[in-house]
Amino acid sequence: MDERRATVLQAVVENFIESAQPVGSAAVLEMTRLDVSPATVRNDLAALEAGGFLMQPHTSAGRVPTEAGYRYFVDGLGPGSLDNTGVRQVRAFFAHAQGQIEELLADTSRLLSDLTEYAAMVVAPRHDRDSIRSAQLVDLGGGRLLVVLVMSSGVVERTYVDVYNNRELADAAQGPAAGAASAILAEALVGRTRSQPVHVPETGDAATDALVGAALAALADDQSHPGELYVGGTAKITEQFEAVSSLRSVLSVLEEQLMVVTLLRSLVDRGLSVAIGSETGMKPLADCSVVVAPYEVDGRTVGSVGLLGPTRMDYSKALAAVHTVSRRLSASLGDGDVAHTLGDGDVAQAPVGISPAAPQ
Repeated sequence: MDERRATVLQAVVENFIESAQPVGSAAVLEMTRLDVSPATVRNDLAALEAGGFLMQPHTSAGRVPTEAGYRYFVDGLGPGSLDNTGVRQVRAFFAHAQGQIEELLADTSRLLSDLTEYAAMVVAPRHDRDSIRSAQLVDLGGGRLLVVLVMSSGVVERTYVDVYNNRELADAAQGPAAGAASAILAEALVGRTRSQPVHVPETGDAATDALVGAALAALADDQSHPGELYVGGTAKITEQFEAVSSLRSVLSVLEEQLMVVTLLRSLVDRGLSVAIGSETGMKPLADCSVVVAPYEVDGRTVGSVGLLGPTRMDYSKALAAVHTVSRRLSASLGDGDVAHTLGDGDVAQAPVGISPAAPQ
């Protein structure tokens, strides 16, 4: 594609993104200020259509981009940046972010949606690959113990141990055995993943051994920890699609957590920052685009943030927002701006180091 036709294609894509109306030669000339005749532009539009970059929805109407047209346009975009308002919004959010990582990720999805007016998605770290950074046994009273695991990703897992109907365990939880059991669990679990087998030799103290055994049994029964999905701005997506059928398809996908998590992970694994229409591999998203960026823990990709919108989304703004938020999410956790409290003031754990995610 020569330079002039690339300029014409860019003008059509940008105009269609803004107006949602087919774009003709007059609009292209007004946007580009090309020193050519309208007939030349019409020839360029026809050539771009023949090449599969544009299509003409109606006779004598202007052109609209195809998936190939959007792809060529997106591949030519620079890294982009948020406007001053967006930058201030992101800085203010992460400057005041606090609480559990689950709350942070949910709030981050809403921030990303507010920045772009699209549906935003944040996938939490995958627990099965994380190692355990710390382990603690906490007596909650009322016949319940809590095993608190802080994973290498910063995610906090809580597994309840019900000792209410076991008088021996309930008594043990009230005495010094609880502290000893907590220390033994920490020594046995730290540095391992949740899926690795654990063998703890008996100490000879019946109360301590009983508590350790009950805690390990509870952890074994609580092995299902899929990456959680946090979706923000679902209502905003309703304003992006005119066709009710398209909107219904999009909303049905957003309700399927496993489907969305799988999609985002697949795009990150394939090294894609933007998937347009059929590139998502999901028929219900034929009229949609997904913009995604990973975030990392200890130099390893563990989660992702993304946006879902129509194929005529503002790609420059979406890319800037996704990459800015993914980097700030990583940096915020790594710099210790977010306190990972465990709830109810029971235990607190210092944030783990996270290195910024590299732009795709």
